[in-house]
Amino acid sequence: MLSMESDSHRPAWKTLLAFAIIYFVWGSTFLAIRVGVREVPPLILAAMRFFTAGAVLYAWMIARGEPSPTAREWRSASLLGLVIFVFDYGLLFWAEQRVPSGVAAVMLATIPAFMALSEIIFLRTQRLTFRLAFALLIGIGGVAVLMAHSLNLGGAAIDKWGAGALIFASISWSLASVMTRKLTLPSSKVMSAGSQMLAGGALLTLAAATLGEFHNFHPSAVSRNVWLSLLYLIVAGSIIGYTAYVWLIHHESPTKVGTYAYVNPIVAVLVGYFLGGEGLSMRTIVGTLFILVSVVVITTMPAKKPAGMLLAETTPEGVGS
Repeated sequence: MLSMESDSHRPAWKTLLAFAIIYFVWGSTFLAIRVGVREVPPLILAAMRFFTAGAVLYAWMIARGEPSPTAREWRSASLLGLVIFVFDYGLLFWAEQRVPSGVAAVMLATIPAFMALSEIIFLRTQRLTFRLAFALLIGIGGVAVLMAHSLNLGGAAIDKWGAGALIFASISWSLASVMTRKLTLPSSKVMSAGSQMLAGGALLTLAAATLGEFHNFHPSAVSRNVWLSLLYLIVAGSIIGYTAYVWLIHHESPTKVGTYAYVNPIVAVLVGYFLGGEGLSMRTIVGTLFILVSVVVITTMPAKKPAGMLLAETTPEGVGS
Protein backbone atom coordinates (compact mmCIF):
# COMPACT_ATOMS: atom_id res chain seq x y z
CA MET A 1 0.00 0.00 0.00
CA LEU A 2 1.13 3.52 -0.74
CA SER A 3 1.86 5.63 2.31
CA MET A 4 0.65 9.21 2.93
CA GLU A 5 3.92 11.07 3.48
CA SER A 6 4.13 14.83 3.04
CA ASP A 7 4.45 16.28 -0.46
CA SER A 8 7.89 17.72 0.24
CA HIS A 9 9.32 14.27 0.97
CA ARG A 10 7.35 12.34 -1.63
CA PRO A 11 9.54 10.53 -4.19
CA ALA A 12 8.54 11.26 -7.78
CA TRP A 13 8.49 7.55 -8.59
CA LYS A 14 5.55 7.02 -6.23
CA THR A 15 3.47 9.58 -8.07
CA LEU A 16 4.39 8.07 -11.42
CA LEU A 17 3.62 4.57 -10.14
CA ALA A 18 0.22 5.62 -8.80
CA PHE A 19 -0.71 7.27 -12.12
CA ALA A 20 0.53 4.23 -14.03
CA ILE A 21 -1.75 2.05 -11.90
CA ILE A 22 -4.92 4.05 -12.44
CA TYR A 23 -4.10 4.55 -16.13
CA PHE A 24 -2.93 1.11 -17.21
CA VAL A 25 -4.27 -1.30 -14.58
CA TRP A 26 -7.77 0.15 -14.67
CA GLY A 27 -7.63 0.32 -18.47
CA SER A 28 -6.61 -3.34 -18.71
CA THR A 29 -9.35 -4.63 -16.39
CA PHE A 30 -11.89 -4.49 -19.23
CA LEU A 31 -10.04 -7.27 -21.05
CA ALA A 32 -9.76 -9.25 -17.80
CA ILE A 33 -13.54 -9.03 -17.46
CA ARG A 34 -14.05 -10.26 -21.02
CA VAL A 35 -11.73 -13.20 -20.41
CA GLY A 36 -13.62 -14.05 -17.22
CA VAL A 37 -17.16 -13.95 -18.61
CA ARG A 38 -16.24 -16.47 -21.31
CA GLU A 39 -16.40 -19.23 -18.68
CA VAL A 40 -18.02 -17.73 -15.56
CA PRO A 41 -21.56 -16.27 -15.52
CA PRO A 42 -21.22 -12.47 -15.39
CA LEU A 43 -22.99 -11.72 -12.11
CA ILE A 44 -21.14 -14.52 -10.32
CA LEU A 45 -17.81 -13.20 -11.61
CA ALA A 46 -18.69 -9.67 -10.49
CA ALA A 47 -19.87 -10.95 -7.09
CA MET A 48 -16.62 -12.83 -6.47
CA ARG A 49 -14.56 -9.82 -7.46
CA PHE A 50 -16.28 -7.18 -5.37
CA PHE A 51 -17.19 -9.24 -2.31
CA THR A 52 -13.59 -10.42 -1.96
CA ALA A 53 -12.09 -6.96 -2.56
CA GLY A 54 -14.62 -5.39 -0.19
CA ALA A 55 -13.84 -7.93 2.52
CA VAL A 56 -10.12 -7.22 2.23
CA LEU A 57 -10.60 -3.43 2.43
CA TYR A 58 -13.07 -3.76 5.31
CA ALA A 59 -10.76 -6.09 7.28
CA TRP A 60 -7.79 -3.80 6.63
CA MET A 61 -9.65 -0.80 8.03
CA ILE A 62 -10.90 -2.72 11.09
CA ALA A 63 -7.32 -3.89 11.76
CA ARG A 64 -6.20 -0.24 11.62
CA GLY A 65 -8.75 0.68 14.29
CA GLU A 66 -11.39 2.20 12.01
CA PRO A 67 -14.92 1.77 13.45
CA SER A 68 -17.35 -0.42 11.55
CA PRO A 69 -20.13 1.47 9.72
CA THR A 70 -23.27 2.25 11.68
CA ALA A 71 -26.63 0.71 10.75
CA ARG A 72 -27.53 3.87 8.85
CA GLU A 73 -24.20 3.83 6.99
CA TRP A 74 -24.70 0.17 6.09
CA ARG A 75 -28.13 1.02 4.63
CA SER A 76 -26.55 3.75 2.52
CA ALA A 77 -23.73 1.43 1.45
CA SER A 78 -26.26 -1.24 0.48
CA LEU A 79 -28.29 1.20 -1.61
CA LEU A 80 -25.16 2.35 -3.42
CA GLY A 81 -24.03 -1.26 -3.71
CA LEU A 82 -27.26 -1.99 -5.58
CA VAL A 83 -26.97 0.96 -7.98
CA ILE A 84 -23.20 0.83 -8.56
CA PHE A 85 -22.32 -2.85 -8.40
CA VAL A 86 -25.51 -4.62 -9.47
CA PHE A 87 -26.80 -2.14 -12.05
CA ASP A 88 -23.54 -0.61 -13.28
CA TYR A 89 -20.92 -3.31 -12.94
CA GLY A 90 -23.40 -6.16 -13.29
CA LEU A 91 -24.49 -4.76 -16.65
CA LEU A 92 -20.87 -4.12 -17.67
CA PHE A 93 -19.91 -7.73 -16.96
CA TRP A 94 -23.03 -8.97 -18.79
CA ALA A 95 -22.43 -6.69 -21.78
CA GLU A 96 -18.85 -7.88 -22.22
CA GLN A 97 -20.25 -11.23 -23.34
CA ARG A 98 -21.52 -9.35 -26.40
CA VAL A 99 -19.28 -6.28 -26.81
CA PRO A 100 -15.44 -6.15 -27.21
CA SER A 101 -13.69 -4.97 -24.05
CA GLY A 102 -12.20 -1.86 -25.67
CA VAL A 103 -15.57 -0.73 -27.02
CA ALA A 104 -17.17 -1.39 -23.62
CA ALA A 105 -14.61 0.94 -22.03
CA VAL A 106 -15.33 3.60 -24.64
CA MET A 107 -19.08 3.32 -24.04
CA LEU A 108 -18.57 3.72 -20.29
CA ALA A 109 -16.52 6.84 -20.98
CA THR A 110 -19.90 8.52 -21.53
CA ILE A 111 -20.35 8.54 -17.73
CA PRO A 112 -19.18 12.19 -17.41
CA ALA A 113 -21.88 13.18 -19.89
CA PHE A 114 -24.60 11.53 -17.82
CA MET A 115 -23.08 12.96 -14.64
CA ALA A 116 -23.28 16.42 -16.19
CA LEU A 117 -26.94 15.82 -16.98
CA SER A 118 -27.50 14.65 -13.41
CA GLU A 119 -25.91 17.84 -12.10
CA ILE A 120 -28.17 19.92 -14.36
CA ILE A 121 -31.38 18.05 -13.54
CA PHE A 122 -30.97 16.90 -9.92
CA LEU A 123 -28.20 18.83 -8.17
CA ARG A 124 -28.57 22.13 -10.04
CA THR A 125 -24.80 22.61 -9.72
CA GLN A 126 -24.39 22.92 -13.49
CA ARG A 127 -26.31 24.71 -16.19
CA LEU A 128 -26.69 23.84 -19.84
CA THR A 129 -24.24 26.09 -21.67
CA PHE A 130 -23.32 26.03 -25.33
CA ARG A 131 -20.02 24.33 -24.49
CA LEU A 132 -21.72 21.62 -22.45
CA ALA A 133 -24.42 21.09 -25.09
CA PHE A 134 -21.71 20.75 -27.76
CA ALA A 135 -19.83 18.20 -25.62
CA LEU A 136 -22.98 16.16 -25.03
CA LEU A 137 -23.81 16.13 -28.75
CA ILE A 138 -20.27 15.01 -29.61
CA GLY A 139 -20.55 12.18 -27.07
CA ILE A 140 -23.91 11.10 -28.47
CA GLY A 141 -22.36 11.21 -31.93
CA GLY A 142 -19.60 8.87 -30.80
CA VAL A 143 -22.13 6.35 -29.46
CA ALA A 144 -24.08 6.63 -32.72
CA VAL A 145 -20.94 5.88 -34.75
CA LEU A 146 -20.34 2.72 -32.73
CA MET A 147 -23.95 1.54 -33.07
CA ALA A 148 -24.94 2.66 -36.59
CA HIS A 149 -25.29 -0.11 -39.18
CA SER A 150 -25.45 2.31 -42.11
CA LEU A 151 -22.00 3.86 -41.69
CA ASN A 152 -19.33 2.44 -43.99
CA LEU A 153 -16.36 2.75 -41.62
CA GLY A 154 -15.35 -0.89 -41.39
CA GLY A 155 -16.05 -3.21 -38.53
CA ALA A 156 -19.50 -4.35 -37.43
CA ALA A 157 -21.82 -2.18 -35.39
CA ILE A 158 -21.80 -3.26 -31.76
CA ASP A 159 -24.55 -5.49 -30.39
CA LYS A 160 -27.61 -3.33 -29.59
CA TRP A 161 -28.42 -5.18 -26.35
CA GLY A 162 -24.86 -4.89 -25.14
CA ALA A 163 -24.79 -1.19 -26.07
CA GLY A 164 -28.10 -0.61 -24.30
CA ALA A 165 -26.80 -2.33 -21.17
CA LEU A 166 -23.68 -0.16 -21.17
CA ILE A 167 -25.68 3.04 -21.59
CA PHE A 168 -27.94 2.03 -18.71
CA ALA A 169 -24.82 1.20 -16.67
CA SER A 170 -23.46 4.70 -17.33
CA ILE A 171 -26.76 6.26 -16.27
CA SER A 172 -26.75 4.16 -13.09
CA TRP A 173 -23.26 5.40 -12.24
CA SER A 174 -24.31 9.03 -12.73
CA LEU A 175 -27.33 8.54 -10.49
CA ALA A 176 -25.09 6.96 -7.86
CA SER A 177 -22.92 10.09 -7.97
CA VAL A 178 -25.97 12.14 -7.02
CA MET A 179 -26.97 9.70 -4.28
CA THR A 180 -23.45 9.63 -2.83
CA ARG A 181 -23.64 13.33 -2.03
CA LYS A 182 -26.91 12.89 -0.15
CA LEU A 183 -26.37 9.64 1.80
CA THR A 184 -24.64 9.12 5.16
CA LEU A 185 -21.46 7.11 4.61
CA PRO A 186 -18.34 6.34 6.69
CA SER A 187 -15.91 9.26 6.88
CA SER A 188 -13.05 6.98 5.81
CA LYS A 189 -13.15 6.66 2.03
CA VAL A 190 -11.51 3.23 2.17
CA MET A 191 -14.06 1.95 4.70
CA SER A 192 -16.84 3.50 2.61
CA ALA A 193 -15.56 1.74 -0.51
CA GLY A 194 -15.07 -1.55 1.35
CA SER A 195 -18.59 -1.53 2.79
CA GLN A 196 -20.13 -0.67 -0.58
CA MET A 197 -18.18 -3.46 -2.29
CA LEU A 198 -19.19 -5.94 0.42
CA ALA A 199 -22.85 -5.00 0.12
CA GLY A 200 -22.64 -4.92 -3.67
CA GLY A 201 -20.98 -8.35 -3.76
CA ALA A 202 -23.71 -9.83 -1.56
CA LEU A 203 -26.44 -8.29 -3.73
CA LEU A 204 -24.74 -9.53 -6.90
CA THR A 205 -24.70 -13.04 -5.41
CA LEU A 206 -28.43 -12.77 -4.68
CA ALA A 207 -29.11 -11.49 -8.21
CA ALA A 208 -27.04 -14.31 -9.72
CA ALA A 209 -29.00 -16.89 -7.71
CA THR A 210 -32.32 -15.30 -8.68
CA LEU A 211 -31.40 -15.43 -12.38
CA GLY A 212 -30.26 -19.04 -12.12
CA GLU A 213 -26.60 -18.42 -12.89
CA PHE A 214 -25.41 -20.98 -10.33
CA HIS A 215 -27.10 -23.76 -12.32
CA ASN A 216 -24.63 -23.17 -15.15
CA PHE A 217 -21.57 -22.57 -13.00
CA HIS A 218 -19.12 -25.41 -12.39
CA PRO A 219 -15.92 -24.13 -10.73
CA SER A 220 -14.00 -27.27 -11.61
CA ALA A 221 -14.53 -26.55 -15.32
CA VAL A 222 -13.11 -23.02 -15.13
CA SER A 223 -9.65 -22.67 -16.68
CA ARG A 224 -6.60 -21.34 -14.89
CA ASN A 225 -6.50 -18.25 -17.11
CA VAL A 226 -9.96 -17.23 -15.96
CA TRP A 227 -9.05 -17.66 -12.28
CA LEU A 228 -5.94 -15.56 -12.90
CA SER A 229 -8.10 -12.90 -14.55
CA LEU A 230 -10.37 -12.85 -11.50
CA LEU A 231 -7.35 -12.57 -9.20
CA TYR A 232 -6.07 -9.67 -11.31
CA LEU A 233 -9.45 -7.92 -11.07
CA ILE A 234 -9.55 -8.34 -7.28
CA VAL A 235 -5.96 -7.49 -6.37
CA ALA A 236 -4.79 -5.14 -9.09
CA GLY A 237 -8.06 -3.64 -10.29
CA SER A 238 -9.90 -3.15 -6.99
CA ILE A 239 -7.49 -3.23 -4.05
CA ILE A 240 -4.25 -1.79 -5.48
CA GLY A 241 -6.05 0.45 -7.98
CA TYR A 242 -8.31 1.97 -5.36
CA THR A 243 -5.43 2.49 -2.91
CA ALA A 244 -3.42 4.27 -5.61
CA TYR A 245 -6.42 6.46 -6.41
CA VAL A 246 -6.97 7.47 -2.76
CA TRP A 247 -3.25 8.24 -2.38
CA LEU A 248 -3.28 10.40 -5.52
CA ILE A 249 -6.40 12.31 -4.56
CA HIS A 250 -4.58 13.37 -1.38
CA HIS A 251 -1.43 14.48 -3.19
CA GLU A 252 -2.45 15.72 -6.65
CA SER A 253 -5.17 18.00 -7.99
CA PRO A 254 -8.51 16.37 -8.87
CA THR A 255 -8.06 17.63 -12.44
CA LYS A 256 -4.82 15.67 -12.86
CA VAL A 257 -6.20 12.55 -11.21
CA GLY A 258 -9.35 12.79 -13.31
CA THR A 259 -7.34 12.34 -16.50
CA TYR A 260 -7.76 8.59 -16.03
CA ALA A 261 -11.29 9.06 -17.43
CA TYR A 262 -9.93 9.60 -20.93
CA VAL A 263 -6.77 7.51 -20.69
CA ASN A 264 -8.52 4.30 -19.58
CA PRO A 265 -10.60 3.88 -22.78
CA ILE A 266 -7.51 4.33 -24.97
CA VAL A 267 -5.60 1.78 -22.90
CA ALA A 268 -8.56 -0.62 -23.02
CA VAL A 269 -8.86 -0.39 -26.80
CA LEU A 270 -5.11 -0.97 -27.30
CA VAL A 271 -4.96 -3.82 -24.76
CA GLY A 272 -7.98 -5.45 -26.39
CA TYR A 273 -6.35 -5.13 -29.82
CA PHE A 274 -2.83 -6.30 -28.95
CA LEU A 275 -3.58 -8.86 -26.22
CA GLY A 276 -7.22 -9.81 -26.76
CA GLY A 277 -7.32 -10.14 -30.53
CA GLU A 278 -10.11 -7.57 -30.81
CA GLY A 279 -10.58 -5.61 -34.00
CA LEU A 280 -9.52 -1.98 -34.37
CA SER A 281 -11.64 -0.60 -37.21
CA MET A 282 -12.09 2.99 -38.33
CA ARG A 283 -15.53 2.82 -36.68
CA THR A 284 -13.92 2.15 -33.29
CA ILE A 285 -11.29 4.87 -33.78
CA VAL A 286 -13.80 7.56 -34.84
CA GLY A 287 -16.33 6.63 -32.13
CA THR A 288 -13.60 6.65 -29.50
CA LEU A 289 -12.29 10.06 -30.59
CA PHE A 290 -15.79 11.57 -30.49
CA ILE A 291 -16.49 10.27 -27.00
CA LEU A 292 -13.06 11.26 -25.65
CA VAL A 293 -13.46 14.82 -26.97
CA SER A 294 -16.78 14.95 -25.14
CA VAL A 295 -15.17 13.65 -21.93
CA VAL A 296 -12.28 16.14 -22.09
CA VAL A 297 -14.62 19.10 -22.62
CA ILE A 298 -16.99 18.07 -19.82
CA THR A 299 -14.35 17.16 -17.25
CA THR A 300 -12.43 20.41 -17.77
CA MET A 301 -15.48 22.61 -17.25
CA PRO A 302 -15.48 24.60 -13.98
CA ALA A 303 -18.19 23.54 -11.54
CA LYS A 304 -20.47 26.07 -9.92
CA LYS A 305 -20.04 24.41 -6.54
CA PRO A 306 -17.26 22.17 -5.16
CA ALA A 307 -18.21 18.55 -5.42
CA GLY A 308 -17.31 15.89 -2.92
CA MET A 309 -15.28 12.90 -3.99
CA LEU A 310 -17.42 9.98 -5.03
CA LEU A 311 -16.88 6.27 -4.95
CA ALA A 312 -17.93 6.45 -8.56
CA GLU A 313 -14.69 8.30 -9.23
CA THR A 314 -12.63 5.41 -7.89
CA THR A 315 -12.96 2.88 -10.60
CA PRO A 316 -13.91 2.94 -14.17
CA GLU A 317 -13.12 -0.10 -14.37
CA GLY A 318 -14.79 2.84 -14.09
CA VAL A 319 -14.29 4.17 -15.42
CA GLY A 320 -12.07 2.38 -12.99
CA SER A 321 -13.54 -0.88 -13.76
